[in-house]
Amino acid sequence: MKVLFCASECVPFMKTGGLADVAGALPKELARQGVDVRVIVPLYATVADRKPFWTENMEHVCDFDVYLGWRQQYCGIEKVELDGVIYYLVDNRFYFARDYIYGYGYEELERFAFFCRAVLEAMPMIGFFPDIIHINDWQTGMIPALLKIQYAHRPGYSGMKALFTIHNLQYQGVFDRGAMVDMFSLPPEVMTFDKLEFNGGGSFMKGGLVYSDWISTVSPTYAQEIQYPFYGCGLDGMLRARNHELSGILNGIDLLDYDPLTDTVIKANYSAADPADKAKCKRALQKEMDLVMSKGKPLIGMVGRLTGQKGLDLVEYVLDEIMATGAELVILGQGEEGYRQMFEWAKERYPRRIATCYEMNEDLARKIYAGADMFLMPSKFEPCGLAQMLAMRYGAVPIVRETGGLKDSVPPFIESTKTGDGFTFNSYNAHDMLGAIQRAIDVFRRPEVWTEVVKNAMAADYGWERSAKTYISLYEDLLQD
Repeated sequence: MKVLFCASECVPFMKTGGLADVAGALPKELARQGVDVRVIVPLYATVADRKPFWTENMEHVCDFDVYLGWRQQYCGIEKVELDGVIYYLVDNRFYFARDYIYGYGYEELERFAFFCRAVLEAMPMIGFFPDIIHINDWQTGMIPALLKIQYAHRPGYSGMKALFTIHNLQYQGVFDRGAMVDMFSLPPEVMTFDKLEFNGGGSFMKGGLVYSDWISTVSPTYAQEIQYPFYGCGLDGMLRARNHELSGILNGIDLLDYDPLTDTVIKANYSAADPADKAKCKRALQKEMDLVMSKGKPLIGMVGRLTGQKGLDLVEYVLDEIMATGAELVILGQGEEGYRQMFEWAKERYPRRIATCYEMNEDLARKIYAGADMFLMPSKFEPCGLAQMLAMRYGAVPIVRETGGLKDSVPPFIESTKTGDGFTFNSYNAHDMLGAIQRAIDVFRRPEVWTEVVKNAMAADYGWERSAKTYISLYEDLLQD
């Protein structure tokens, strides 16, 4: 079985969010289970910034021209092999040699139109026609549309199946219809409401939803939620119509990369069997972030984008009540200025009890997972979420809202049976969240019970083995159709 995994970002080359972690970890597990899987991503300038070795040792496979309407653009394909997986990087400095991965507006249409076209044009050039092309999120959504509309009759492309995975339905890649028709040389009749048209524009996301052979998303609960208007972002009707071709498969994490027993970034190493040295990581984090060095104060971590989706309006509404519990907060993330100002105000009101870092910092994220007692993730919606799994891996007990992948990955702790991995609440309500925080802190103050919760969380298995088997079964089913 041959699979080409297409994404706009991928660890270890580039990362802005969970998609990169999935694109880095899932193909490795698929390869371990016997799939001939290769990954294709853009060659951003940031690749060299992360590790010059990759660019110095890349093998130039080929170069050719890509046509976007009247435009004729250079495309180079570079190759690197890591951990048994071949990675192809699509090179065009005009589109990708920038100090950022994602931009705005018409520029994004042209950049990712180029990438979608380049993926399909590259196949005969690299000598790899996959049985399954596995595409991810809106940036690659036009690949199955182009495959079905323009390439299916060509040698090598016929019979190729497309699986489209939704990582976050909120981001849809909607652009001017005329510009999309021009860019992809599309027949105007595909810009109808049942195909690519969306709210008067043209949608990359609908390209994936309409023309793929199967749709998956990143947790079973999210697969159900997006069929309702609140979560469906205007596409719930289409997803209900295709619910017989829609699967929810929970994401995983790379258990080798994220292992508190071997992680060289954190202050001390520890395991689920003996988590005692996690306390050293807490003291080190408190010192680094200039918090009060108190063992008895619960330390709550948050790592993620500073946006309304992440439930920060709930935090703002009851922040005084959270601080009244005696807790300390560490927040890491980039995002909306209003939330930055809120946390800056809170730091002045509660000196040395709240610490912030407004950047993408992988090392600090690991230190927070290792040093925090609890990990707060009260999302309005969460397709899967990886941060709560990483927090559990490092023994930071999650406090989450029961939505999407949070519901699927964090069973609530039941003290009478000593089962469950965290503390949960259902309604999107600030005081319901506060109640979950207070329950967690109540248990934290009873060390003999808290140790059980920590061990439960660390023992949870959210590696990729099970989910990769599910994907392989889905690939096999598609090839039998």
